[in-house]
Amino acid sequence: MSESTNLVTKFAEIAFERFDLTMKDLSTEEIDWQPLKETNSIRWILLHLSQQWNVGIHRILKGAPEYRPENWPKDYVDNRSYSLDRVLKDLEMGRRQLLNGLAKLTPAELEAEIPLWGGRRKRQYGLLLYLSEIFHHVGQIAFIRGAIKRRKQSDDHLPT
Repeated sequence: MSESTNLVTKFAEIAFERFDLTMKDLSTEEIDWQPLKETNSIRWILLHLSQQWNVGIHRILKGAPEYRPENWPKDYVDNRSYSLDRVLKDLEMGRRQLLNGLAKLTPAELEAEIPLWGGRRKRQYGLLLYLSEIFHHVGQIAFIRGAIKRRKQSDDHLPT
């Protein structure tokens, strides 16, 4: 693996490490709670991340903006019927495929310009942007879980 590919892969591994720490002991009771009705729930964040890991990042890896895996539901992010177990399995599948895809990239492929939002950008740019989303959403999940923990001290009706 080249130095540049190794750095992108290391960034991904650190992001996944932070994700795992934030998700430790997550309960099904926590995933639908929202501090305000206008905010995202943990369920929505996990569905969004799963869509990114299973679809969006592979569009960047392949340089194919319309890529969608066969049998991937079009309504995935908004489908609240998926169990936590299913979403976690989907996330794990996306993580494995993402890391495998990164491992195969050459320096030239990282530097290649591909179609991205509103124009052409280097593949590395798109990958790093998507990987940074993990840190962003980990912060949201940590906030929600912390709010639940603090509010439970005075409200017995919050998730356990």
